Amino acid sequence: MTASKYAIGVDFGTLSGRAVIVDVANGKELATAVHDYSNEVIDEFLPGTDIRLDPDWALQDPNDYIEVFKNAIPAVLETSGVDPGDVIGVGIDFTACTMLPTKADGTPLSFLPEWRDNPHAWVKLWKHHAAQPEANQLNEIARLSGFGAILDRYGGKISSEWFFPKAWQILDEAPEVYAAADRLIEAADWVVWQLTGEETRNSCTAGYKAMWSKSEGFPPPAFFKALDPGLENIVDEKMKREIMPLGARAGGITSQAAGWTDLKEGTAVAVANVDAHVAVPAATVTDTARMVMIMGTSICHMVVGESEEIVPGMCGVVQDGILPDLPGFEAGQSCVGDHFQWFVENCVPESYENEARQKGLNIHELLEEKAAAQKPGESGLLALDWWNGNRSVLVDVDLTGMMLGMTLLTRPEEIYRALIEATAYGTRLIIETFNQNNVPIKELIATGGLPDRNKLLMQIYADVTGLPIYVPEATQIGALGSAMHGAVAAGAANRGYDSIVEASLKMARLRDESYQPNAENKALYDLLFKEYVTLHDYFGRGDNDVMKRLKELKSEVINS
Repeated sequence: MTASKYAIGVDFGTLSGRAVIVDVANGKELATAVHDYSNEVIDEFLPGTDIRLDPDWALQDPNDYIEVFKNAIPAVLETSGVDPGDVIGVGIDFTACTMLPTKADGTPLSFLPEWRDNPHAWVKLWKHHAAQPEANQLNEIARLSGFGAILDRYGGKISSEWFFPKAWQILDEAPEVYAAADRLIEAADWVVWQLTGEETRNSCTAGYKAMWSKSEGFPPPAFFKALDPGLENIVDEKMKREIMPLGARAGGITSQAAGWTDLKEGTAVAVANVDAHVAVPAATVTDTARMVMIMGTSICHMVVGESEEIVPGMCGVVQDGILPDLPGFEAGQSCVGDHFQWFVENCVPESYENEARQKGLNIHELLEEKAAAQKPGESGLLALDWWNGNRSVLVDVDLTGMMLGMTLLTRPEEIYRALIEATAYGTRLIIETFNQNNVPIKELIATGGLPDRNKLLMQIYADVTGLPIYVPEATQIGALGSAMHGAVAAGAANRGYDSIVEASLKMARLRDESYQPNAENKALYDLLFKEYVTLHDYFGRGDNDVMKRLKELKSEVINS
């Protein structure tokens, strides 16, 4: 009997990295392991110093990523009992845009004593929003300089979360760090570099986060010179023009990485991918009109279309960016799980904590139980889901959250439900924007951490959007998608696959359960959604910029 073959996927999240080992023949998960980052999200003080970070900063320590390789991969090998010689491929996915400056050999500047105390030498996490001034300038200059068509591919605006605003912030605020950096690179590509010894750049992060297209490449030097003369040759001096397609073999495990991971030297490693995008084929989606929602601290909305279309407020459209031969569209919401966690940490009375303990529930479960007893509209509350800015469709991190309709009778569970509903309204607005711009969406696939933790949330999303929601069988969807790409990097000759579509058909499945819209609830939510859109447009499209004025005043007071 021929021995089974296996692939490992490593999913790098915001607070931890996880590895999963799966059977290549059927996608069955044998073991999973999670390694928490020791420095988590660095947003107050630089580690080991009293250097306080400004508001909207979010950094990470690249050493935490290496520790994931050293801990999580050996753990899944040990737990599963799989012979490392039977592992044919490894894939990784990462948050994006999460980027860092390095030397020519890949050494992060933050590892070097002379740069360790400079915040700009560290990893800028995806939710680092301090480059908003650079993003604003980029968008304005691009339109004035005749490069507006580039912006159109990204819904009309480049976000502060993306590669070039972050790179420009380094040049603006720490030119000495910019000069010392031989490379500016996505963390996704950096960790693959550490496994293989080969610097590669993947089409997913390049396309969605660094303004690259398959047909045109990166914007020309004239575009970057118009932003700042110091950026004119950023692609040739700090990056690479060679972009590799998803599923390609980046290289093989080096002897050093073999020592970290217990894998065999030479094991195939796929080029990097983005955590949201890699989940699409792992959620069984290999065709159009099926939107995948990766629901966690934020939501990424992924869908493939028949043709490239300009969709206002989308994060981007990239040919082959998700699946081969199809344009892949991305949109997103910046604050979802973060939203609910903020509420329970700051706004729930001790009496609720006591009740949860008495019932053997966590506080989220108690609030879900209480909120489920309410009808849509019963609380009189309506919220805007902008606690972490707005990614789609407004692309504006300077917007902030709002709750309307509170009285002295308002209960915590009512606020909790209103926050859930607000995120559902945000998703519906994204879906309607796609539908109105020739990218039809007929069903939803929900994955990530939230679908397994909050059934009320899932039903509310079905009721608000009026669409059925299906859930993949795999719980570690990003890691499974990465493992699938690892199997493709190995290729059919090594008992893997020659395409991600083939891998998806064999390795991905949906659960039997689904969430179907409730017609009565949908009718009520249609009314509430109209009010949401009114507030959304009034506060988000320039009629009233009070949120931005308050944020500016806050910054002035803090820095005075």
